[in-house]
Amino acid sequence: MRYQISGKHIDVGESLQTHVKDELGEVVNKYAERPTEAVITFSKIAHEYACEATVHLSTGLTVNAHSRANEIYDSFNGCAEKMEKQLRRYKRRLKDHHKERTTPVEFSGASSYILESDQATDTTAEPESLQPIIVAEMETRIKSLSVGEAVMQMELADENVLFFENEGSKGLNVVYRRKDGNIGWIDPANMK
Repeated sequence: MRYQISGKHIDVGESLQTHVKDELGEVVNKYAERPTEAVITFSKIAHEYACEATVHLSTGLTVNAHSRANEIYDSFNGCAEKMEKQLRRYKRRLKDHHKERTTPVEFSGASSYILESDQATDTTAEPESLQPIIVAEMETRIKSLSVGEAVMQMELADENVLFFENEGSKGLNVVYRRKDGNIGWIDPANMK
């Protein structure tokens, strides 16, 4: 597994890097077969250290976890514990998914935008242009998954929503976490 360990405005020493590789490697190899890449980023927020970890699996799934603590090692350990909990919860499905799928998850390209409203205008008055300001534009990849795999990916990535191409219908679908805690699924093909 390739590791990319970095710090935002802090120095990540050799000792911490070795600790991260040993602990994260043990956690991921215990529950997932053939992880390909791990990206770990440390940052300092006020008096706390924050750790964010992303592990890419050979099946195309991504696992995210993040944690904060007063000590940098504690922030990583909390992050590793969260990742282990997520992987343990999906261990059987990860293993079964790997056996059923003979090829990696397919991706489609798409543009992704981060939007921000114009805060300079008065919020009570109607703006001249109803279009928000585009702050960032980037390319993103849309995964081709089954609905079950999409729900698993959303939970592993610790996200509230996932946009994906449905392997069965080849249509674009959305799964999302509802306010009541359940998972919602939007399939426009079934809306007709």
